[in-house]
Order: sequence, then structure tokens, then C-alpha cells
Amino acid sequence: MSSIPDWFWSAVEAPREAGQVEVDECDVHFLAWGERGQPGLLLVHGMNAHAHWWDFIAPQLADRYRIAAVDLTGMGDSDYRHEYDADTWADELAAVADAAGLGNDSVIVGHSFGGRIGLHAAVRHADRFGGLIMADAGIRDPDDDSGERPPMGGRPVLYPDAETARNRFRLQPPQDCANGFLLEYIARQSVMAIDDGFAFKFDTDLFTSMSGVSREDAEADFRALALPFGLIYGAESRLFSGRTLEYMRSLRGEPFPAVALADAQHHLFLDQPLAFIAELAAMLEALRG
Repeated sequence: MSSIPDWFWSAVEAPREAGQVEVDECDVHFLAWGERGQPGLLLVHGMNAHAHWWDFIAPQLADRYRIAAVDLTGMGDSDYRHEYDADTWADELAAVADAAGLGNDSVIVGHSFGGRIGLHAAVRHADRFGGLIMADAGIRDPDDDSGERPPMGGRPVLYPDAETARNRFRLQPPQDCANGFLLEYIARQSVMAIDDGFAFKFDTDLFTSMSGVSREDAEADFRALALPFGLIYGAESRLFSGRTLEYMRSLRGEPFPAVALADAQHHLFLDQPLAFIAELAAMLEALRG
């Protein structure tokens, strides 16, 4: 495993808050950093992930921003639902922004699936947010199937102990990552104890019980998006291509900032955490103008 740098320990040991807010009869868990009254930043994780993916990112911006990271229902430490839909997830983002004390000019930053939900929230609650940055998330050209994501979910897998579960943690889609200490940290935060053993913190029925998140839904939202927008993607990502960027520019009808993060794949802030933070900070400043 690669050596663990000091900046990582400073970040994960930084003070943070934890809270929850009820949305449509389910508790939505979130983490928060920074002082209330600072410009707001709402971080949204990807599919089958959770708020702790941001533990080593958020603190490095907390001197300038009031930051919240959400656990979407069905994932992390939030409740599960019988059915999931984009409207409810978007409402969860607005509710967490309120509960965490984020202002109405707050910017949503969503990675992967979180970018899709962030996009819908930025349209559905356009008066609640001030901008959107998608991280390796986009709208594919309908004629391009190169970025299709394989199905996720399936039957729940139980493990006899936490260590066995952590050792089974894998990134989806699969990729290598030189920063093994980040993978180990996330794996430790991804496991929960249940009655019969240990499992990962996501609803295994999630992928087959959600609606409003199709490519067509995303395109309609992107056409309707009126807030300032930016994009950061992995230059070596399997899920985001130059063709996707070209298609998104054709949909937007006006210029938007887009940065290809060098030496980064889909999980770009695991591959290049410090470069991601630098690009994110610069883009936030640009969007806020």
C-alpha cells in the first residue's frame, strides 16, 4: 500500500458534524464541515456510495465554505425506501441544505450518479441552489453506448465479520487506484452490522426499484438547467468521453467550464485527490463569479 500523507490525516481528523432530517417518512443522514454563514457547498456521492467518500475532500475547503455531504436514502446511514425516485432524492438534497444551514446560493457537487441527482435538484429546486458541478457524470449521446454502466445490486451478500466484508470492497466500475489508503478508509466506512453478520451500506434492491433517472430524464433536466454549470471528469474515465462532452455542449447552447483531470479515471478524486480539490476550488470561484 502507498504511504499515507499527512494531508489525509489532517482531513479525516478535522471537526465535523453529523445530522439527519426527515423526508417523506425517511431519515436522511448527512455530515457537515465549516462555519454557518460561509458560502454553501452540497456534496452528493455516487451509486451505492455514501457521505464518507468526501471525508478527505470537504475539510480542505471548509475554511471557505459551509459544506454538507448527504447520504441519499438507500445508501450510507440513511433509511431505505420501498421505491426510489429522482424527485424524492432531489427533495432530500434541498432538505439537507436547509438542515445544514446552507444558503440559497449553494453549489451542488455530484459525483457519478450523484451528479444525476444533483442535476435534477438544480432544476426542481432552482430557487434553492446557486449552481451545479458534475464530477465524471454527464449525458451521453443517444447513439453512443461506450459509457453504458453495468447493472449493479443483486442479492444481498452477508459476511461473517467486518474485516472479511472490508476486504471484499471493490470500486464500480472496476478500476485500479494507486491510493490504497483511500480505498481502505472508504471500505471501513462502507460496512454495517446486521442481524446475521455484516453487509455493505446500500439497499441491494435499489437498482431495480428506482425511477426518473434514465438518460432521457437527464437530458430533459440538462436542457432545462438555468443555474451556472461546470464539469470535471477523469481524462481516463470509462464512463465519460469526449463525445459525451461534445453532446452536452450541443444541449447546453452556451459555453460552460469543463476540466479533464489528468491521470484520473471515473473515481477521479480517489485517483487524484489534491488535483481534484484544486480544480474544484477554482471552478467554484469561477461559477460564483
